Amino acid sequence: MFSLSNMLIPAILFFALGFLAQLIRSDLKFPSDLAKALSIYLLVGIGLHGGMELAKIDPASAIGAVVAALGLGFGLPVIAYLLLAQVVRIDRLNAAAIAAHYGSVSAGTFVTAVAFLDSLKVAHEGYPVIMLAIMESPAIIIGLVLANLARKGAGNGHEKRVSRELVHDAFTNGSVVLLLGSMLIGAIAQPAGLSKILPFYDTMFMGVLCLFLLDMGMEASRRIGDFRKVGPSLLIFGITMPLIGATIGLAVGHWLLGFGVGGTLLVAVLAASASYIAVPPAMRLAIPEASPALFLTLSLGVTFPFNVIVGIPLYFSAAQWLAR
Repeated sequence: MFSLSNMLIPAILFFALGFLAQLIRSDLKFPSDLAKALSIYLLVGIGLHGGMELAKIDPASAIGAVVAALGLGFGLPVIAYLLLAQVVRIDRLNAAAIAAHYGSVSAGTFVTAVAFLDSLKVAHEGYPVIMLAIMESPAIIIGLVLANLARKGAGNGHEKRVSRELVHDAFTNGSVVLLLGSMLIGAIAQPAGLSKILPFYDTMFMGVLCLFLLDMGMEASRRIGDFRKVGPSLLIFGITMPLIGATIGLAVGHWLLGFGVGGTLLVAVLAASASYIAVPPAMRLAIPEASPALFLTLSLGVTFPFNVIVGIPLYFSAAQWLAR
């Protein structure tokens, strides 16, 4: 059984500390270049580990999981964007940034779901781990395409196709280049060479993440007025979108991939979660107009606790029901 204590991990607490520091008007602040450096470090570390996971798979046996991961990674942010733009009615740049978070994944939520299965002694397939690695990048790319459409005035319904220039901008954006390039390096580099640099990305990673979320907490607090302006509809989105994603994930895991209860739950969790590690630094670099108060408060303050406390047991019950 999960409780609020599941959220008392250092990364989340540092986000809360940054938020509080700004609320009490502390003079604590980060140099802008340091914030960018932390973002770069996190993206490279995530990419390297994702590439190493990809290198372990047998392409023939994993093709279904890979296709499903790509479909979820590209499709979920589009659904989220349409809800945000048409129902919640927030501006399109913030909608693009938030949508990217909801097409990507939360490793913390995934690990919590694995621990949940382990506590119940429920076995699960290994392919969802590969899906976790794959689903980081597509959502970022879709978010950048949607943001570029908004900037160029092409997102008003009159433009029916995404131009070659927009796609090029999305794939050559620094955040995507870092993530995909690091993933490629992790997949093809010799293990002996990787072993020499991995301590830098293993031992320090959580510490750097804490610093990044400390800065994000301060930035979110500075712009909390953005969240108040939107009203309760955005909070409703933060709970509704995980339920939509989980429903799609349950269908994919059970019917498309043929997973058991454990594997189906993990696919549902991947589809229901919202990134608060990989996507925030990418959006901070690529869409500076978007408000961290919106995308981080939603992903870290609403969707993450909802999934941990309510979602995982609910999705597990649904997976059991499907397996009958």
